[in-house]
Amino acid sequence: MGSLPSPHFAIFPFMSQGHTIPVLYLSRLLHRRSAAVTIFTTSGNSPPIRACLEDTDVSVIELPFPLNIEDIPPGLENTHKLPSMACFLPFVESTKLMRKSFEKALESLTPPVSCVISDGFLGWTLKSAQKFGVPRFVFFGMGNFSFTMYQIFGRERPHAGTNSLDEPFSMPDFPGLKLTRNDFEPPYNDIEPSVPYVGFMAEQMAAVAMSEGIIVNSFYELEKCYVDYCNKKFGPKALCVGPLCMAAAVAVAAPSQALEKPSYTQFLDGKSAEGEPVLYVAFGTQAEVSAEQLQEIAAGLEQSQVSFLWTLKPKGLEFLQQFEERVKGRGIVVKHWVDQQQILRHEGVKGFLSHCGWNSVMESISAAVPILALPFMAEQHMNARFVAEVAGVGLRIMPRSGSVRGFVAAEEVERKVRELMMDGEEGAEVRKKVAEYRNAACDAVKEGGSSTLTLDMLIDEVARKGQTFSSGGSVVCCPDGQGCIEAAHELQIA
Repeated sequence: MGSLPSPHFAIFPFMSQGHTIPVLYLSRLLHRRSAAVTIFTTSGNSPPIRACLEDTDVSVIELPFPLNIEDIPPGLENTHKLPSMACFLPFVESTKLMRKSFEKALESLTPPVSCVISDGFLGWTLKSAQKFGVPRFVFFGMGNFSFTMYQIFGRERPHAGTNSLDEPFSMPDFPGLKLTRNDFEPPYNDIEPSVPYVGFMAEQMAAVAMSEGIIVNSFYELEKCYVDYCNKKFGPKALCVGPLCMAAAVAVAAPSQALEKPSYTQFLDGKSAEGEPVLYVAFGTQAEVSAEQLQEIAAGLEQSQVSFLWTLKPKGLEFLQQFEERVKGRGIVVKHWVDQQQILRHEGVKGFLSHCGWNSVMESISAAVPILALPFMAEQHMNARFVAEVAGVGLRIMPRSGSVRGFVAAEEVERKVRELMMDGEEGAEVRKKVAEYRNAACDAVKEGGSSTLTLDMLIDEVARKGQTFSSGGSVVCCPDGQGCIEAAHELQIA
């Protein structure tokens, strides 16, 4: 960065596990590259954030979470503790009440704030950034493919003439891609969605349009045609700086190495010693999966005869007790927090039955572990399309209805698990593909790689006070993508 002053990034993640974790990785990356970083959160979310950043001098400022919000229990400050997803809208709307305390805290920063990076759900922070005369960048938890498809869907309405949720239609400018309305999350898959959440998201997207750019936890080589398309057609520009889990890998401190390994790691070690591949099964912290569906998944795993490690929320799992006895020695169910990255990087783990949250997709690709896609909510169905049909790094488990949504039968789970884990023809192909993308991800986060150069370009531009990215000269908007790397090299040399 030459003689330019180090910029100060004010980073505000949304109060949700899946949104916070990659932002903390981003904070570590900015800190490593000599930028000052301050994280804004609430007292209820602060402890794990501080623990994650304890080996850095990243500052953490706690803001008071709004009180007496209708439908939100007192003391609840993170979405994974919501009684149900019906409470999500009042929860996220309540964050607007934090603006005054956020701006007061920004005034006290030393050195002064140079840039605000905030979650896509916190569109109100744009006005705070404008008040201080600094750019706001948006962090979105989704990948470029899903973001692009939702943009096209909302703007050009290719589904308008369909008569059912499962009627296929082509996406404008991507004629080879057939989607259905069921690939999109309700209420967006309605022909004329009009519920309050749609209005809320329209507000957020308006704020995104006026922001300086979108920081994406992905790497250019994985989604290049969608990055180029979105940057050329929509904007603001997408800055691929990931996979963040790989770029910001945390070194394990020596004292921790002496601690006894968790029981699930011992299980994996034992299976690895036996030469027995293990399927990792996890559906994230947010998805609401019915007991009936969990039972069906359990039956499929049992019938597959494949070894597995399944991590589940601890509530309402009484029906699994007999299942655990029947699969004892071959599979285990873990009902507490696990280190997902450590599991995926274990040499014995050869597949991931996943809900296809974008963080999980990135972590799986980074570990060269192919995915069995079983989506439940948000943009997970679109991610599943990407995993199985676009990138080819996994297989899709399909509902028995023939739709992309609905109840999944044990027989389908068994069939796809065996195809992946016992190296059927499709399984071998996706295993090869995910290894190729893992190598590309490694290259992207190396010095001189596309993600590292993009991050350096971001830091450099923020440091150049008064100079921002422009749509005409943005190196990230180059149609062929190579200009991104070449221009970023020039910025480093300048």
